[in-house]
Amino acid sequence: MIWVALLIRWGVNVLALIVVDWLFDGVTIGRWGPLLLAAAILTIGNTIIKPILAILTLPLIIFTFGLAYFAINVLMLALAEWITPDFSIDGFWTYVGATIVVWLVNVTVGWVLDKVRA
Repeated sequence: MIWVALLIRWGVNVLALIVVDWLFDGVTIGRWGPLLLAAAILTIGNTIIKPILAILTLPLIIFTFGLAYFAINVLMLALAEWITPDFSIDGFWTYVGATIVVWLVNVTVGWVLDKVRA
């Protein structure tokens, strides 16, 4: 069952990266290979690395009223961009906007999937 959840998260991240690539001129993702790899790295990073970083930086997250948690989300996107060939994000504000769009797509699709399951 965990594999199904990971595959769904991966698929949602693929969709999110397609939307980000479509919305922002500063984001370029190669063909399907880099897109699928970037989504896999983003999924693994969000599943394994992000919770560890959130626990380690919990006082900072509380002190900044969650802004540090947003920075961790930007770092996860930067990690995917750094590892994946033919995937680049140009500029700080593009990172910020892309992170917000990835979050919005994940929240929206998660809400729709919850409604379909109910």
